[in-house]
Amino acid sequence: MTQLVRDDVRNVAIIAHVDHGKTTLVDQMLKQSGTFRSNQQIQNVERIMDSNDLERERGITILAKNTAISYKGVKINIIDTPGHADFGGEVERVLKMADGVLLLVDAAEGTMPQTRFVLRKALGYNLRPLVVINKIDRPEARCMDVLDEVFDLFVELNATDEQLDFMVIYASGREGYAKLSLEDDNKDIVPLLDAILHYVPKPSGDPGASLQMQITSLDYNDYVGRIGIGKIFMGSINVGQQVTRIDKNSNHTTHRITELFTFTGLGKEPVKSAKAGDIVALTGIENIDISDTIASIDNPQAMTKISIDEPTLSMIFSVNNSPFCGQDGKYVTSRNLRERLYRELRSNVALKVEDTETPDAIRVSGRGLLHLSVLIENMRREGYELQVSKPKVIFKELEGEKAEPIEYVVIDVPKEYEGQVISMLGSRKGEMLSMDTDKNITHFEYKIPSRGLIGLRNRLLSATRGEAVMYHNFYAYEHYKGDIAHRIQGVLISMTLGEITAYALDGLLDRGMMFVKPGDRVYEGMIVGEHCEQSDISVNVIRAKKATNIRCATADKGIKLPPPREFSLEMALEYIEDDELVEITPKTFRLRKKLLTENERRTTRRQQTMEPVETPSEKT
Repeated sequence: MTQLVRDDVRNVAIIAHVDHGKTTLVDQMLKQSGTFRSNQQIQNVERIMDSNDLERERGITILAKNTAISYKGVKINIIDTPGHADFGGEVERVLKMADGVLLLVDAAEGTMPQTRFVLRKALGYNLRPLVVINKIDRPEARCMDVLDEVFDLFVELNATDEQLDFMVIYASGREGYAKLSLEDDNKDIVPLLDAILHYVPKPSGDPGASLQMQITSLDYNDYVGRIGIGKIFMGSINVGQQVTRIDKNSNHTTHRITELFTFTGLGKEPVKSAKAGDIVALTGIENIDISDTIASIDNPQAMTKISIDEPTLSMIFSVNNSPFCGQDGKYVTSRNLRERLYRELRSNVALKVEDTETPDAIRVSGRGLLHLSVLIENMRREGYELQVSKPKVIFKELEGEKAEPIEYVVIDVPKEYEGQVISMLGSRKGEMLSMDTDKNITHFEYKIPSRGLIGLRNRLLSATRGEAVMYHNFYAYEHYKGDIAHRIQGVLISMTLGEITAYALDGLLDRGMMFVKPGDRVYEGMIVGEHCEQSDISVNVIRAKKATNIRCATADKGIKLPPPREFSLEMALEYIEDDELVEITPKTFRLRKKLLTENERRTTRRQQTMEPVETPSEKT
């Protein structure tokens, strides 16, 4: 079969570890290539591609995105990929649309866990890499050492001789320049664009052959339904054309293409036709899914299926049944919750949603805690109320034995905290792979069960006074490593409904650290603090000072309280135990016990131990 090479198109993906500057570099490529008119108003001046509110707030890319620029008469299709391990599934799929990759590596941090993950995937697809050492303007940049690390990583991942002969570009995405060597005084991004034209392989395929296109990404629109995005490998496609869809089960169905788009700048451009080498979005195929082949009717040939990594973490999403339910949210019923979660499956293919025996509870599985927490945060902002359980890892069977997901972890801490890190990860069944010290910073590499990561970041930051830096990504499934100790401290639980007073909190300071402040509303069973001992206790946080003829009720205005511990959503999900929940509303989230009353909790413990259990409580 004749393979025709196209000179007018390049398809390149940008891959890197989180926060190594992919999106900022894409900004400069868009601006300096003349993609925007001189008078065009751009809503987001920085990180233009991060259009999602959560992406801009967190400073990370969550969803893979397509854009395109025109340079010297060539259309360069750019695929901006997520850098966080929890969204690695996005990276795997979209790499199949590319013919080459820009591997970005921070000039100071060097190769990191996700660098290894995304490079392994790119090499597996035989993509030609172009290495960009980014952020060379940082004072602590060590470009030559990082280049050695990159080469060692290529060798370790069994790169071919051609892949080892990679081109290197030195760049600063923030300042908007790229250089072929550190001594150059170039001040624009042109050397990088020229390198893409000359180094990234040209797409090939026969436009006259039978159509073959594979769906690697999904979008959704309320008016047209699912939108399939993929690369045309062979043949051509036209609006109104009848095509055959071949799904993952090899079922053949016939459909008509209603709309066809190519990518340009920050949007899509409708076109009448496209041919081999183009990346397009199409509509008209109901329930189109990842890995589907779009083929010609007369000669439908299926392409190799795309494997999607299985979820490693699951949680139970259920209807909010606390005393404050329905006060903040717009969508509060199990029907609302179920419809929203199943709607998420239209575009979030790494997610898995299953009904449980309880009508008000749904099991949701994802690639990691951040993957699930982003979903929860989006639902909260849309007006949903729900409550979620402690995240649990998904076990498998390996060689007839129980197996669990293992994570590859990299930790950088000041040298004086080495002991805390070793002790903490050792107690969580971590296996040290390497340990190096450079300029008073110790670099650890570990393998650790995913169970051991739940709650680790918070404890690590506390033990190192906020100076620890930790990254991780999925490594493999290995045999079960044994039990891991749970949270040591118990919690303080509100014993009644009402508004918190400063007088009550002042009397409880010796009991532990508070999560609430005066004026907050609480209910019975809500967690208000962390106990200084291992047991849970019920406390009265709404007690007020009684007025007498000697003292007045307003005397507690002079009470000085330490600030409460504040939780992010991820921190709250990591903190809770099996008998606790996080209550999510559009305005806030709260920690609570599954069983709200002390009598219910005592009865349950008695049934579990088959003997009476005495529970200390704070009486007023």
